[in-house]
Amino acid sequence: MKVFKKLQIIFVASVSMMTVQQIHAETQTSFSIGTIKTYRATQEQNLIRAMELVDRSIEIYFSADGRSMYRFYNPDTKARPEEKASVWMYSASIEAVNAILNGLKAQKVKGDHALFDRHYKRYVDLLNQLHQNAAYYLGTFNLVSFTQTQDWTVYAVDRARDKGTANVKGVLNVYDDQMWMIRELIEAYHLTGKDTYLKEAEYLTAYVLDGWDCTLNDKGNENGGIPWGPGYVTKHACSNAPIISPLVWLHEIYKKKKDQITYKYIDAKDKQSRRSKKLLKSDFYLDFAKRIYAWQKDHLLNSKGVYDDMMGDCYPDCTIAYEIVDGITYRKNTQLRKAVGTSFSYNSGTMISGAADLYRATRAQTYLEDGKKLTDASFQHFAKLGGQVPAYYSYASDGFNNWFNGILLKGFLQISPVFEQAASYMDSFQQNLDYGYTHFLRSGLMPPDLLSGWHADQNKNNLEGMFMFAYATQYALLSQYQAGK
Repeated sequence: MKVFKKLQIIFVASVSMMTVQQIHAETQTSFSIGTIKTYRATQEQNLIRAMELVDRSIEIYFSADGRSMYRFYNPDTKARPEEKASVWMYSASIEAVNAILNGLKAQKVKGDHALFDRHYKRYVDLLNQLHQNAAYYLGTFNLVSFTQTQDWTVYAVDRARDKGTANVKGVLNVYDDQMWMIRELIEAYHLTGKDTYLKEAEYLTAYVLDGWDCTLNDKGNENGGIPWGPGYVTKHACSNAPIISPLVWLHEIYKKKKDQITYKYIDAKDKQSRRSKKLLKSDFYLDFAKRIYAWQKDHLLNSKGVYDDMMGDCYPDCTIAYEIVDGITYRKNTQLRKAVGTSFSYNSGTMISGAADLYRATRAQTYLEDGKKLTDASFQHFAKLGGQVPAYYSYASDGFNNWFNGILLKGFLQISPVFEQAASYMDSFQQNLDYGYTHFLRSGLMPPDLLSGWHADQNKNNLEGMFMFAYATQYALLSQYQAGK
């Protein structure tokens, strides 16, 4: 409780000491070349705005003691319904803080220490606090998987009253929620050097990979793919692609080390017997990244060049099936006959990131070409010119698309070092964020639709907390990109 109150006080003080306008003034007096001056001002403004949005969101979406995140807040009625955020929504707050920390470090690398010195430590403290309170979503259950039966402590969809007591059985936990946490835990490890983050990330990665369908088809090949969760049989883009980049990051962490891991699989000779062997972690993680990438590309890439939502059309039905081998029960493959569902921007965004990271790790040209094609196709598919405001690109803002779109931006950022065209696509996010901030900022909040603003009926302006954190993340990502230039 004291930590959160202290953070709020520090934010108020820091904003009073250095406003966006003051940052502009400082920057403009420091550079004589107009283009550089404007570019540098935008970079710092983006980071300042990211911090403003996060700190305001912590103030209104979290309980006074910092332990609970609420899902909605209405800036017009000042109402905050009692519904708590799911763990996925909660992870958006950690994502935003990590993005800010990355932005602050990027500025320091470029020689600008002011913002780093003033804000870095308090965001490291906030990151730690958020991670500690994520434990309200943790719970333990026993899972029969494709290769073993084991107890796991993982993140539930819903928050519990006490840490570690959440119900995670069946459909009450999903693999993609673990993946979003894994991504942020590895980021947190890189930012702070804290081994606790890495240890948890690897544990959750083991849980996610335990969900990989390693059963073999008639040709002796793995059926592959990770179901949405242990209580589902459908295999979703969002329960496969988000783990690709973290697997590459883990490969890079262990690339020059001799650490080993136990790999469980099914013997190709009899197609049923479960086996295990020791592998180098670096090889294991990279191999799995390649396999998951290949599975998603083979099964979910559609004719428009973007990714479908999932493999469905279960046969004979969508009930989880089991088989007994040598007296032991294992999960059995369920046939999924076609790709179905809406193409969401984040499902292509994670594959862009995956392609960029796999290319960096392997230098295989196929990943670079895949990433370029998908980047172009994603912008063409998800961005619509002039639909709301002339010369502005609109992105879907219904449902959870505001957060989805941020994952697409992250993909553009990750591939931008090797694909210059991605920078122009990132500009559309800058324009939209600035338009929403300039025209519709209300009580420190931005609307669900950045180009159209708030609903005329004030009672319909309940704003998702994760959207505010998503906007902050996007501003921080743009600042990172500009610092890198």
